[in-house]
Amino acid sequence: MTEQATSTIHRRLVDSLYVEAMVLADEARAYFDVVGRAERDSLEALSRVTFSCESLKVTTRLMHIIAWLLTQRAVAAGELTPGDALSPARRLGEAPETEEGTLASMPLQARTIIATSIELHRRVARLDTSLDDPAVDDSPARRMLDRLSASF
Repeated sequence: MTEQATSTIHRRLVDSLYVEAMVLADEARAYFDVVGRAERDSLEALSRVTFSCESLKVTTRLMHIIAWLLTQRAVAAGELTPGDALSPARRLGEAPETEEGTLASMPLQARTIIATSIELHRRVARLDTSLDDPAVDDSPARRMLDRLSASF
């Protein structure tokens, strides 16, 4: 596959993930500021603290994701070089861990938002890792895309 085709695919993926992250950030804000506040207030004292900590973890994950995606968009726009994007300061930040037991103890909507933020961070982390050595991908799907690209 040509570098331009790979760049186009990467740009579309980044744009799609950016929209997904922004929608999730909006859903999380709406939930934790309104609906979740009532659910949090109905919990025992220690569970309220745990709930608040998990809300902050979701925010941290999403801010790391959004910052990384904005860096990728800056590279695509020519505002940063690909080498600049590999700087440790521009890489995806570490996600705070959420224990399974803690996740299971959360109200349903909080659990869904937390789990979604964890999965989105994992997906973006795989993309971030792939930037270290993009030439290693020699999968059958990649070879098929290369052949298709060469045909046109």
